[in-house]
Amino acid sequence: MNQRELFFQHLAQTSASPLALEIVRAEGMYLYDASGKSYLDLIGGISVCNTGHRHPEVLEAIRRQTEMYLHILVYGEMLQSPQIEYAKQLADLLPANLQSVYFTNSGAEAVEGAMKLAKRVTGRTQFAAFNHSYHGSTQGALSILGDEYWRNAFRPLLPDILHLEYNNFEQLEEITERTAAVIVETVQAENGVIKPSFASVNRQPSTVNQNFLQALRQRCNTTQTLLILDEVQVGFGRTGTLWGFAQYGIVPDILLLGKALGGGLPLGAFIASKELMDQLTDKPVLGHITTFGGHPLSCAAGLASMRVLLKENLTGAVAEKEKTFQRLLIHPAIRSLRTAGLLIAVEFESFEKNKQVIDYCIQQGLLTDWFLFASNCLRIAPPLIISEREIEKACSIILDAINALVDG
Repeated sequence: MNQRELFFQHLAQTSASPLALEIVRAEGMYLYDASGKSYLDLIGGISVCNTGHRHPEVLEAIRRQTEMYLHILVYGEMLQSPQIEYAKQLADLLPANLQSVYFTNSGAEAVEGAMKLAKRVTGRTQFAAFNHSYHGSTQGALSILGDEYWRNAFRPLLPDILHLEYNNFEQLEEITERTAAVIVETVQAENGVIKPSFASVNRQPSTVNQNFLQALRQRCNTTQTLLILDEVQVGFGRTGTLWGFAQYGIVPDILLLGKALGGGLPLGAFIASKELMDQLTDKPVLGHITTFGGHPLSCAAGLASMRVLLKENLTGAVAEKEKTFQRLLIHPAIRSLRTAGLLIAVEFESFEKNKQVIDYCIQQGLLTDWFLFASNCLRIAPPLIISEREIEKACSIILDAINALVDG
């Protein structure tokens, strides 16, 4: 059997129509299939490969760590320098109340840990989340995921979950003293890049503009509810600042990270104050535990990738690259272009039209896809190393695809 036949026979399938490209190599901005064809990558592993595929400094960090040790014991029992150094690096880049890092294997596991921490700290059971939000597919994460299509087949899920509308200021009143935590994406990614909106708020002696996250933060303060911010997709410079929340004037009680955190290897984290996090150490002891979370290889790779991000100032170039996409992606068939740095949704009239564009792009060596809750929107989330020339090439292929479909 060839690789394609073995793929369908022996690997569990997540959809009836996977891309099924046989990728044999990746480098920088490009993937290469078994025939040698190259694909300019506009997905970046779904916001994973922010510093590109196989960055030399990341590979060197992995090589050095393989010569020292791999797994040695469950998380939290041994002094492992990759974990310690990476946690310190993250703490140095975060606000003063986000200094204690719990590394996990993935973003979904970070969600699970944060939910447990919120229940332990507050003694409450209710969680609030938002429709069309994505937080992972494990049982707890699925319970707060904001779409009944994905939840329904797996009920019963966790009880006492409150789903609100993102950017609906009035519904924030439904958060009460019963609510343990609110879990929210800084920018709703899978909903097709929806950013916090603004509203006028009456404050004596004047009226001020307040964004949705600021209003949410204020409501959480009032009800002593923890605010958990999911930056699994928008962290690490993707929106033009190192952390997305820096643009909206708030600081969460718990921060969730994943995807780009591991530099291409599996890694997630939930981060809080030491005061909060210490409550997982007693009554019961080992209140949260993981065998492979914070694996030394993943931490070494993630730390190296973070240092590349900072040294090469990749975040600083995001705004100009965003403008290039905005300038070039203009066409009557594009209903809207929503951007949050290098997280971009290109909206078409239907999923069918979007899928035709995506398929054409892949045939022309440009890899992209759609969003879970906005299937009529084409996803652009490239590695942050993408050059202006590569942006021009990508936009040209997308526009060619649109025109070919119109002419066809």
